[in-house]
Amino acid sequence: MSPDVTSEEEVIAAAVTAGTDAIAVPAELVVEQPPPPSLLQRIQSMTVAEKIKLALRGNREARMHLIRDGNRMIRRFVLQNPRIGEDEILALAKNRSTDDEILRIIANSRESTKSYQVRFALVMNPKTPITLALRFVAALTDRDVRGLAKSKNVPNAVAAAAKRIVLQKGP
Repeated sequence: MSPDVTSEEEVIAAAVTAGTDAIAVPAELVVEQPPPPSLLQRIQSMTVAEKIKLALRGNREARMHLIRDGNRMIRRFVLQNPRIGEDEILALAKNRSTDDEILRIIANSRESTKSYQVRFALVMNPKTPITLALRFVAALTDRDVRGLAKSKNVPNAVAAAAKRIVLQKGP
């Protein structure tokens, strides 16, 4: 094909550029639009009442954003959401940046502490109030108690309680 002969695509492109084409495309694909706001941006612009409702009814992603909200009541309502799963509770119990109030609520919940993994995570988390962590030490397996007695990542009172249990049970 010689350079002075235009292809069909070039004819179409010239017609589009000149505005003389009759080709229809959806307007939303042509007009520049700002990206939709992220979930976090939407949550930040909500009222307290809207956040409470979202905390009690929202999906997993919404709960994970709201559990970090500055309002303590919002965080408490997230834990009352009937759809919150054991895996989310476990992640909160393991997270060292989780607020001690959240850990306290988890530790005082019979439903949450039925899981051995949650109890162990609460004991291992240095932010768990010591009285609550001590409550679960005796219920841990021998292997975990021995590890806890040697751990430097838990409060001294928790490690001391684990050492006492190890000494009582013997070698």
